[in-house]
Amino acid sequence: MTAFAQDSLNVVKWDLQTCLDYAKKNNIQVGSARLSQQTSQQELILSKGSALPNLYGSATQYLSNSKPTGVYGSGSYGLNSSWTLYQGGYIKSDIQQKNVEVERANLSTMQQVNDLTLQITQYYLNVLLDKETIIYQQNVVTTSKAQVEQAKKRLDAGSIAQKDVAQLFAQLANDKYTLVTAENAQRQDLISLKQLLQLPATTFDVITPDTIISKKAVDNLLNVQQTALKDRPEVKNGELYVRSAEFGLQKANSGYLPTLSASGFAGTSYQGAGSGYFNQLNNGFNQQVGLTLSVPIFTRKVNQVNRAEAKINIDQAKLSLKDTKTTLSLNIEKAYINVLNSQNQYDAAAEAFKYNQETYRVANEQLKVGIVNMVDFLQQKSLYTQALQQYIQAKYNAALTIEIYEFYKGTPVKL
Repeated sequence: MTAFAQDSLNVVKWDLQTCLDYAKKNNIQVGSARLSQQTSQQELILSKGSALPNLYGSATQYLSNSKPTGVYGSGSYGLNSSWTLYQGGYIKSDIQQKNVEVERANLSTMQQVNDLTLQITQYYLNVLLDKETIIYQQNVVTTSKAQVEQAKKRLDAGSIAQKDVAQLFAQLANDKYTLVTAENAQRQDLISLKQLLQLPATTFDVITPDTIISKKAVDNLLNVQQTALKDRPEVKNGELYVRSAEFGLQKANSGYLPTLSASGFAGTSYQGAGSGYFNQLNNGFNQQVGLTLSVPIFTRKVNQVNRAEAKINIDQAKLSLKDTKTTLSLNIEKAYINVLNSQNQYDAAAEAFKYNQETYRVANEQLKVGIVNMVDFLQQKSLYTQALQQYIQAKYNAALTIEIYEFYKGTPVKL
């Protein structure tokens, strides 16, 4: 199927896959998730950098004035460096935690894309439903017009009552109103779809696929749940949330351990009132290295509170993961029930439409020859219209529930 089309009126037409690809690149929520992902990567770089020594240069220049010597310059220049050699395992745990946060950010982006995919699929199918409704309703209006014209001829011939013709005119007006409502629904659903796509002000439409799958074998519920609980990004994200919290506890525990750091300095200075500039720099050049050991003895309960809060974060992460798994399992079960119900409704609606369509066809033929009561005819037409709407609704509802259920087990959406 053609993914992209543009007709002579400059109407851009896309299929579902094109819509999904465009949304992944342009949707604001997905874009925001990707920026958060980049932030996490920068935090990881910063964490890794804390394991390296730093180096700072400094230079100070003075201009002095005194009565014995007059105006003269002086200055000092140096390099300072420090390096944390051991911090109770804090740096290692922080790097591991930041690595986990990068993975979580990636999974959050995937989760955002998944949610967007289902939303776009729903609106896309809504537009297709609107299109089919419009086509059927146009046929209803066309038939109603023909019935009115025929009734007018029979009225002129004196074979039909004026009130019967008036009822047919009223029915035609009602059919036109229903058609206008369907056309407006299509416009509204297209706007909603464009909003999800973040599509600029463009005349936009969707491509109708060759077939819509409304009947399909339903996979076993337990198998789909097990697959989803193993592969879905929200579950993996929750598991990594627990790991991140555990690294947080390791960082808190490091507060009870000593910190060993190395430092170094190299510098020189000169005094303008003394001997030569370069001789002073050479004679004043000095270097210094040292080790500093810091042992926590009493931290005013800072370490105790940090450790307690870290344990609370682990428990919170585990509760969140449990809730995520429970919610996902229940959502899949609901999707499973929706598939079964919608397919049964589709079968029933298709059968009802079939018989009402035939009954309406017969009633229409009877109307042509004037052997049907007008009240009975209009009632039969109303039943046909209701059956038509139920059939179209059931058809696309079944297609949507199939896509949602299949998507939970990792099958890409495809119409």
